[in-house]
Amino acid sequence: MVIRVSEIPDEGLRIEGVETFPHPFLDSSWTLEALSLFLEKDGDEVLVRGSLAARVPQVCGRCLEAFTFQVVAEVGTRFAPRPSSRGDEARELRPDDLELDFYDKDLLDLDRGIQSETMLGLPMKPLCREECRGLCPVCGGNRNFTPCSCEVRLPDPRLAALKTLAERLSPR
Repeated sequence: MVIRVSEIPDEGLRIEGVETFPHPFLDSSWTLEALSLFLEKDGDEVLVRGSLAARVPQVCGRCLEAFTFQVVAEVGTRFAPRPSSRGDEARELRPDDLELDFYDKDLLDLDRGIQSETMLGLPMKPLCREECRGLCPVCGGNRNFTPCSCEVRLPDPRLAALKTLAERLSPR
């Protein structure tokens, strides 16, 4: 959904429900389940506040099984007009810039904002469940479904010298 910044009323604009966003994600397997946003103008900037809930397919980082992750995110982003490019000038970021996004030519793309907030809510290492037992390092079996009786192999003795390498290299 693209909003014209100039058409946002002075009292703000409230957007409720997922019906207004038929396809907010680039990946069609992601599902937006709930959405509540409030857009408020502050000069030429727009503050978008609210919350969203989405379901995103993931793969467990321990057992490699597919599962669906529930993202619940609070939205609080400030949009400003995209600055005109003046060459390759480097500009130092301020702490407030981390919460800043841009819009172009009076058009604010809320789909992109929803996509970003959902991606930020995803875990770095997804787990199907906290007590996931993962895969056996010997046979590769999923320990959540079949008990494994593989014997744990001892490390290669030729690599034993590497075990203490970090201690030996660190300055004292």
